[in-house]
Amino acid sequence: MQLAEVLDALAALPEKDRQAVAREALEATKDMAWCPNPGPQTDAFHCEADELFYGGQAGGGKTGLEVGLALTEHQRSLLLRRTNKEADGLVKAIEEVVGHRNGYNSQKNSWRMGERIIDLGGCQLEDDKQKYKGDPHDLIAFDEVSDFTETQYTFIIGWNRSTIPGQRCRIVAAGNPPTRPEGLWVLKRWAAWLDPKHPRPAKPGELRWYTTDEAGREIEVDGPGPHWIGGEQIVARSRTFIPARLTDNPDLASTNYAAVLAALPAELRAAYRDGRFDAGLEDDPWQAIPTDWVMLAQERWNKVPPVGIPMCAIGVDVAQGGTDNTVLAQRHDGWFAPLHAVPGAQTPGGTDVAGIVIARRRDNAKVIIDIGGGWGGDAYAHLKANGVDVDSYMGVKKSVRRTADNQLTFFNVRTEAYWRFREALNPDQEGGSPIMLPDDRELLADLTAPTYSIDRGGIRLESKEDVVDRIGRSPDKGDAVVMAWFSGPKMASHYQSWKERSAPPKVVMSRTSARRAH
Repeated sequence: MQLAEVLDALAALPEKDRQAVAREALEATKDMAWCPNPGPQTDAFHCEADELFYGGQAGGGKTGLEVGLALTEHQRSLLLRRTNKEADGLVKAIEEVVGHRNGYNSQKNSWRMGERIIDLGGCQLEDDKQKYKGDPHDLIAFDEVSDFTETQYTFIIGWNRSTIPGQRCRIVAAGNPPTRPEGLWVLKRWAAWLDPKHPRPAKPGELRWYTTDEAGREIEVDGPGPHWIGGEQIVARSRTFIPARLTDNPDLASTNYAAVLAALPAELRAAYRDGRFDAGLEDDPWQAIPTDWVMLAQERWNKVPPVGIPMCAIGVDVAQGGTDNTVLAQRHDGWFAPLHAVPGAQTPGGTDVAGIVIARRRDNAKVIIDIGGGWGGDAYAHLKANGVDVDSYMGVKKSVRRTADNQLTFFNVRTEAYWRFREALNPDQEGGSPIMLPDDRELLADLTAPTYSIDRGGIRLESKEDVVDRIGRSPDKGDAVVMAWFSGPKMASHYQSWKERSAPPKVVMSRTSARRAH
């Protein structure tokens, strides 16, 4: 009998019989270290998914679920928060359940309870994920998962395994809706449940199966398999999402915590109190490009470029090998095509990159290629040798230009390029913004990741290296789009020539034909 059927049967009993069942249940569970609350927390506790996202409203018992699973269902657990200081709260959460700190080793940040071991930790810096390399855990839980980078998450879950016969292995990701662009990867990973535009939306608790294709890209498959991929049989892992609600957590629902959440600012109230994953994101005060401006540009987008507007430019962010992508951003004035991303392993040389660019180039579009760090130099040379109109882009070079209001200088070309794109995105400019961007969550996160500072009268954009350290990956898509806008023809300078090119040809009649027309 399913849990829902049991609860329905219990609700149908007379009050006297329900109370008797409740007494029996309390007696049966009196020696358990922890027992889930009825409702979503119980559903999450018994969930069969290999990878569960349990989240939504603040106070829904997310940390309690992780602690409870570690204390009752698993032999070797890893409970994580983003920083070591925040991880101290996990120690307190366990202590509240067991009533003591016996077996806790503060030096190792590990708790031994008989045969069970619970490791606790933080992952403040991107490279801190290496601390967990090769250390197997049958339960790995991320508390406030959107605080972690995607690469930290995917790296650490690679050691979700056990040699204990019959021991179940699973991942639990717990958290509220992300309030910063860096956390948008969570919405992408669980898009079937969280994205209202997903072509095949999933219901809460519904299992879906995922694996990767030959190029390393994640794909959804029909069932666990095995599936033939790249000449070998692969078993897919299941994933689901179960919403957490404050009202289902009696420990907090009876307090004034609901009033505390109600008093939050609007955007945080929507995320934490209401658990809305479609709520607006909170921008950093020094965020270079406002999130709302990018989202408006994505709302303006349609599937075909404007009539009569040729391909003007292609921004190329190069990756030769490694885990990053080579990304092409094709621009028709302010309209951008869906970004073309190729794994860096497939573009190991400059000729590989140049071949992809030439294959996708139309209308003699200018190519802007990033040669910073030495990666794009060979591709630039090959394109130049083939007669392609190509500009080299080096973000660290000094800029000699100023902002549109002529008030501030730019620290370097990268700063100038991002600020020019910011100015173009501004919806309050005369005539509105011309920018139309495809609906791409990773692009949104890339463009809104960099922050800026102002010193000595100039604007300095956060370095790409610092952005990579903070979000855990290279903002390839954002850089490609910004480069595509930075150079090449635009409506203001080339509209007349586009108009003449798209006009129907004139018919010149001979004098004889003209006389006959009279």
